[in-house]
Amino acid sequence: MNVDLCFVPWEHVDEGRLPAVSGSSGHLVVEHRPEERETQDWPGQLFQQADLPYDSAMQQYAQRTRDRFERGKIGSVSPEGEPTAWRQEWNARAERHQALQNRRTEDAAWLAERRTHHQIVDAYRNLTRHERLQQAIFWQAQKAHWAQREQARLDLLSQRKVENQLWHQTNRQRRHTAKQIWIAILVLTDNATRQCLGLPVFASGAHVTAQEVVAALHSLLPAELAFLISDQGTHFRSKALAQLAQAAEFIQIPIYRHRPQTNGIAERFVRTLKQDLRRQYWVGPEELNRVLAGFLPRYNDRPHQGLTIPGLSPNEFANRLWLM
Repeated sequence: MNVDLCFVPWEHVDEGRLPAVSGSSGHLVVEHRPEERETQDWPGQLFQQADLPYDSAMQQYAQRTRDRFERGKIGSVSPEGEPTAWRQEWNARAERHQALQNRRTEDAAWLAERRTHHQIVDAYRNLTRHERLQQAIFWQAQKAHWAQREQARLDLLSQRKVENQLWHQTNRQRRHTAKQIWIAILVLTDNATRQCLGLPVFASGAHVTAQEVVAALHSLLPAELAFLISDQGTHFRSKALAQLAQAAEFIQIPIYRHRPQTNGIAERFVRTLKQDLRRQYWVGPEELNRVLAGFLPRYNDRPHQGLTIPGLSPNEFANRLWLM
């Protein structure tokens, strides 16, 4: 089985393109488009070997990717090419952190310089009138220098204020995007028959929990399941799903990072689903459930080009497999 989470807007009232949304990083990234990256070796190449039986390929893939769910072992080095939307956001936060660190260093240097200036002022005030006259040129130069430094400091603080406003505006936009204006849909498709077994809807949207996902899977997964393919999203790296896999005796297969084509059946289904949803209208999860209730039989009963027997629908192909 192939499983994935799909996110759609809470409200869709026109035939506009549904945005691409990724939630695998633990938070929603809108308009995330995975880039095509070429590497010399990656585990999914096993499935390109026509002479390798499917069960053997799955077993080898599971062996090669057994540590995919362990934090820190994968993804420490950013792949070559343009950064993804998630990476851009992460870089922006890292740059903001570095900017704040630089500000602290600048502030410390400013305080030290101001203390030195105050010491010079105090020393000048303690001079006699004759000594002040002797140091008049030095004092005028010091006053002019400090006036310039104070003006530069004021300019710097004004610049920081503008930067803070821009940063907070960006954060507000990001929070607005990540708020509960999304609905999550769990996609579960059979690897062999391409049947979609169900499309549970989660009104919690971006805040859908692993427990909700696991509960839906528990009610949908067939008893004879051998492999469950998923991405490395936080919902699929949970202890709850690992316990379900152990109890139901199936092997969970995490796809290799930056290789969504390894879970291509679910990815392609999501694309088909969104193409159909573009022409539909809904407001809220109840109306979306009614829309999906109409989509599911249409999808399972229409011919599927990805099947080994051309012209059959997923339901027809599944029935033939059961008869064999």
